[in-house]
Amino acid sequence: MSPEQFLARLAKNGPEPAYLFLGPEAYERTRCRRALLDAVLPPDERENGFTRHDLDRTPLAAALDDARALSLFASRRVIWLAGAEAAVPRAPRGRTDGDDADAETGQAGLGAYLREPTPDVVLVIDCARYEFEGEDKSRIERVEAFFSAVPAKVEFRPFAPEAARFLAQRLAKEAGIQLGLAELALLLEATGGDASRIAMEIEKLRLFAGAARKITGDDIAALVPDAQSSTIFALVAALGRGDRSRALEILDTLSRSGEYMPLALTFLATQFRTALAAREAGVRGAGQIQAHFNKLGARMWPERARQIEQTMEAFSKERLEQAVERVFEADRGLRDARPDDRILMEEMILALTAR
Repeated sequence: MSPEQFLARLAKNGPEPAYLFLGPEAYERTRCRRALLDAVLPPDERENGFTRHDLDRTPLAAALDDARALSLFASRRVIWLAGAEAAVPRAPRGRTDGDDADAETGQAGLGAYLREPTPDVVLVIDCARYEFEGEDKSRIERVEAFFSAVPAKVEFRPFAPEAARFLAQRLAKEAGIQLGLAELALLLEATGGDASRIAMEIEKLRLFAGAARKITGDDIAALVPDAQSSTIFALVAALGRGDRSRALEILDTLSRSGEYMPLALTFLATQFRTALAAREAGVRGAGQIQAHFNKLGARMWPERARQIEQTMEAFSKERLEQAVERVFEADRGLRDARPDDRILMEEMILALTAR
């Protein structure tokens, strides 16, 4: 079930004896955890009623024994079993018979426990390590199969782009801050659409600017990590137009703001290499670019795809190849003994805007 379905069922029917939480998304997991604790344990009972076991240190069988035991200090309990993947036997290679036996004992014990669960005890088995796609897909499937006796499963998947945008708009409204569409796009790009980071950065913006004025791009650049990548994109756009004066002005802005030049160069390299890869793949338009890289496992957001599209329009394949070479040379120069990082960056700009 989704987190929203979990919250709805919890409110309507109360808690299940056990849940399996799967996936790394932290914002919804925090919401669900808070709602579960509110439903089971009043605030004055949480100190004694909440227990956490890490399954990389505590065997599953021992944690189940704790769930069966009656507490002298709490009539209702929530037992949180973190690191659920540690209870699952690994691939046969490098695994001992004793380890496999412990895993089988724990799995059998879980099935027996769920056939007759302890009243007023809620067991949460939590696997937050693995993603649902890419290399982790088979691993999370093995975790799900191992804990298949748990009937209530909640999946914490990353927010889709539109869901992240809607969340940011809702949180900004609740915080009482004025966030325009351009600033919203910059915030989503800087946070990678991560819901927990969106919530944290909006709270920072609220404390910084309040509701008295509209949030600006400069506010986001000053407060939100990685937001200065938008300034790097402006530099890419100026290079694409061959606008040497504007490119040098942006470099001056980066330098005065204390930007670490090797990091700025890394952003440039990523932009040029991604645009070159998209051109070589024959994809066109932001939609195709986003779908292509997402399929490869390199998650990309709409704003980022539009930036790549604009870079492809500004640079021919030959100029992209030249840009990658120049960035490589500048990067190598930054690693050597030199008088000033800025001089090397200026030399790269002069070369890329030469007529």
